[in-house]
Amino acid sequence: MSPASPTTRTDVRRHDREIIALALPAFGALVAEPLFVMVDSAIVGHLGTPQLAGLGVAAALLQTGVNIFVFLAYATTAAVARRLGADDLPAALRQGMDGIWLALLLGALVIAAVVPTAPWLIDAFGASATAAPYGTTYLRISALGIPAMLIVLAATGVLRGLQDTRTPLYVAVGGFGANAALNALLVYGAGLGIAGSAWGTVIAQWGMALVYLTVVVRGARRHGASLRPDLAGIRASGRAGVPLLIRTLSLRAVLMIATAVAARLGDADIAAHQITLTLWSLLAFALDAIAIAGQAIIGRYLGASDAEGARAACRRMILWGAVSGVVLGALVALVRPLFMPLFTTDGSVIDQLTPVLLVVAVTQPVAGVVFVLDGVLMGAGDGPYLAGAMLVTLAVFAPIALLVPTLGGGLTALWWTVAGLMMGTRLVTLALRARSGRWLVTGAVRTA
Repeated sequence: MSPASPTTRTDVRRHDREIIALALPAFGALVAEPLFVMVDSAIVGHLGTPQLAGLGVAAALLQTGVNIFVFLAYATTAAVARRLGADDLPAALRQGMDGIWLALLLGALVIAAVVPTAPWLIDAFGASATAAPYGTTYLRISALGIPAMLIVLAATGVLRGLQDTRTPLYVAVGGFGANAALNALLVYGAGLGIAGSAWGTVIAQWGMALVYLTVVVRGARRHGASLRPDLAGIRASGRAGVPLLIRTLSLRAVLMIATAVAARLGDADIAAHQITLTLWSLLAFALDAIAIAGQAIIGRYLGASDAEGARAACRRMILWGAVSGVVLGALVALVRPLFMPLFTTDGSVIDQLTPVLLVVAVTQPVAGVVFVLDGVLMGAGDGPYLAGAMLVTLAVFAPIALLVPTLGGGLTALWWTVAGLMMGTRLVTLALRARSGRWLVTGAVRTA
């Protein structure tokens, strides 16, 4: 059962320790994930420019294909945490198995779609004639690892729902190490080139999936939870994920529009934009770690029918998000002169970066609160509202962002629409929902 609502200083400290205990390992696991692509890029880059270019296009497609299914982690976390809060561990594990079966089904469908269409997809994303064959090879082989990555997402959601973020950290670190070793061995030792890099990643991904399955299946057997696929449960997991899929696609659309506008501004602008996006993603990992803690904690409180405890946890995590945003913003402002030369020595790009990074720094407190509220509402299973709120945000952002070049605005103006307008709109919509209390639906299963 969930602990009593924090009312004294001792309770608050205990609550803070719980947030830290969940958020820190979650941050480590989040940071480990993009390192897969970085390792592949570093190893393949020594094979030649066409190989690296092909990898770049294929990796972008693969990341998109996996990231749109991130709801497998988010929806599973919320559902499992509710069952845990209701003191029904067998049902929590059964819920988790439904999510894993859904991941396996979706992974099979993605393979069936990607493998035969790989050449067309690589060409559609603008790969050159010399890079396209390498991109096609990498994409076709790496697609075999997509089911594994979707299983990893769902199983990660199971463990987060069970208040365990340490195991995902250990698996992510182990997977990163295995990926690096296998890539070096197969690319250079076996002489397989870019195909060796793809096979190394696929093997590492399936290794991670098998570790997760071992942990979850062992827990399910220990507590008498069925391992068989349950069509009703799989459908329920899919229905819970649809709103979060809409939310994710809307957010992706915002970032794609921003990149398209930056490309129209000029070469220096798009280069500075890509560097800023890299930093933005790194900052997002730090803030998303608190949001992941929020998903697990809020789901558990609501499953235990402790609405006041959930509200108190929400308030505390909002404070954590705001303070984290202030700290990260200050760091960005202070290390800005050291950060920029790591990516470019081009004076024109640095001139564009200087004011844009200040915009990112100033808006981090807003981002911190937005990430926390997003996690809180996910933990509450409030997916339909999150989908609607993100669609509203996209509708507000898109026309103004597209007008930036027409109105003579530059990259700084564009990033005010991203970090200011977009995140500000999200803050308003999410804060209104949090304040209304409509998300405080208690019970082992959310029925409204």
